Amino acid sequence: MRRYNRPSILLLASTVGMGSAQAQPAPEPQKAPAAPASANPPAAAAASAKAAPQASAQMADAKIMQSQVILDRLGFSPGVIDGKQGFTLKLALSGFQQTRDLPTTGTLDPATAAALAKLAGPPPELEVTLTPADVAGPYVGPLPKREDDQAKLPSLGYANILEMLAERYHTTTATLIALNSPDTKLIAGAKIKVPNVAVAAHDYPAALPDGYKQTLLGLNVASGQPKADHLVVSKSHKSLSVFDADNKLLAQFPVTTGSQHDPLPIGHWKVVGASYNPEFHFNPKLFWDAKKGEKKATLQPGPNGPVGVVWLDLSKAHYGIHGTPEPQNIGRTQSHGCIRMTNWDAARLSLMVKPGTPAIFQG
Repeated sequence: MRRYNRPSILLLASTVGMGSAQAQPAPEPQKAPAAPASANPPAAAAASAKAAPQASAQMADAKIMQSQVILDRLGFSPGVIDGKQGFTLKLALSGFQQTRDLPTTGTLDPATAAALAKLAGPPPELEVTLTPADVAGPYVGPLPKREDDQAKLPSLGYANILEMLAERYHTTTATLIALNSPDTKLIAGAKIKVPNVAVAAHDYPAALPDGYKQTLLGLNVASGQPKADHLVVSKSHKSLSVFDADNKLLAQFPVTTGSQHDPLPIGHWKVVGASYNPEFHFNPKLFWDAKKGEKKATLQPGPNGPVGVVWLDLSKAHYGIHGTPEPQNIGRTQSHGCIRMTNWDAARLSLMVKPGTPAIFQG
């Protein structure tokens, strides 16, 4: 497999479609992707944003993007920040409206826009300067589709710098191209515009592996997250909601929740532990859609692994809450029964829960 370790000069448009730390083994999955270990991205690196839609010169809607950035900061995740209307924005607005006693319209109506404006904070767009570490990677190039072929790679890192930047700033490669000139050179010292989800709080729990602290930093996940009393996953709403002991909504995230073959296991479960930057143990016998000839394999850690940067193990055997290499598909595709989130949302949730946190799965 060819590696792209150091693209010295890349143009934004040219990277669209291109495709290490201590391992902490996790349970082998049954119907769901099971996995655990530890990837150590560079201090500013983070998870993934895959084969984005074709680059478009059309600018994102500034008003919508501003709302997405504010909602992301508040913990009501809009999924990928792209300046577009859609299911994940409607979900985020609905959650925010519930916490402000506003009509739950799921739209950016005048009352909601006014409430968000009061919480706007820093400008929604940020200019950043690329560092030598950003450019150096390492980057792995396009990943093979078969898991047994992916297992031959030393890591499942980012394909290229643009994919890394998209995940660091909770967006898509197409949005980055829209915010900048397609001719922008991705070299050290270059300045680019990104959604402003940068965080200043990096005082992560000392018990976390150093590699995972770097992952959190690279994904712009702040320390000091609210602590969950219980979680509620809704199949119909495609959401994971975080509540305190008084049943107050603290945060909400869009999720993918199973499929016809592997439905969400309705019931009351608990978080029993976490695996950070996990390996993934692939067993084709446990996946209805495995390809003929595929064999058991262990895939190395990385944001482009099947379960992304974190696996939150559940008391339901072989099921968990985890990240994904395809953040733009959250809520729009199917899973093997587990709860799939963007890498940055899964990482944020990992700071909110602890072993024993109840997780209620509803239809």
